[in-house]
Amino acid sequence: MRTSTSGTLTATPLGDARIIAADDFDFAPLPGRRTTLATPVSPAAGATHVTLHVVRVAAGESFSPEASAEEENTAVVFAGRGTAAVGSRTRRVGRADAVYAPTGQALALTADAEGLTVYIWRTPLASGRHPGTDPEPFSSLWDETTQLRGFGGTGQIAPDTDRATMNFVFWPGNGSSQLCLHCGIQQPGQTFNVHLHPDSDEAFFAFEGIGQMYLRDRWIDVAAGDVLYAAPGVLHGARNPHTGPEARRFVTCGGPSPYDPALYSAAGLSSDVR
Repeated sequence: MRTSTSGTLTATPLGDARIIAADDFDFAPLPGRRTTLATPVSPAAGATHVTLHVVRVAAGESFSPEASAEEENTAVVFAGRGTAAVGSRTRRVGRADAVYAPTGQALALTADAEGLTVYIWRTPLASGRHPGTDPEPFSSLWDETTQLRGFGGTGQIAPDTDRATMNFVFWPGNGSSQLCLHCGIQQPGQTFNVHLHPDSDEAFFAFEGIGQMYLRDRWIDVAAGDVLYAAPGVLHGARNPHTGPEARRFVTCGGPSPYDPALYSAAGLSSDVR
């Protein structure tokens, strides 16, 4: 997000799909504070449903998305340590910890002395959707309780046979009513196969390692921190093309907004909100 000479906020257009490198994030300080904010994905830039902030919360400072309690919020800690609050509940958080704040409960993040870098997704709760009865507010990208294995894509591109695993971190089964958070674990040589979401924006980022993201019609090299945006109907995926003794896993996280029931169906799960 950039500030024009007139003082109004403008945003780099996304088109129907874009990969935004972490080096291209445009951070701006919040008024009177040391905390800085970048917004690589937003409706102002052309996204249909979702806003994605990257926030560097300065040591000792706190951040809460504007009108947080009126929206769905999910957050992933990329670096640093601090405290997350969802309504009246709090938890200490560090790298790879995840937070879900349903509509009606504000999200707040406070940084320790080393600061806190957090990716935060936001979306208004769509008409006809209601908060879950007992949503889970705190989790981790490494939570393997509920997973999707062996996903073959949605048929537009021939699937690879060495298929990555996806952790369902926040999803309808643990109370998420619109936003979801999934974590793709692409071990060396593995692919989370190319797919699309007919009615959902996809916004996810590379959390760990180096790999590739598929967008529209090709694979693109990415590194930790880079963001993918795909509008409804745009093909996307993730893979780790690296093999050999020096290869390491490639981890992505994010998800479609609103959540796509097809992913849960592929895992043999209901998409009813708990």
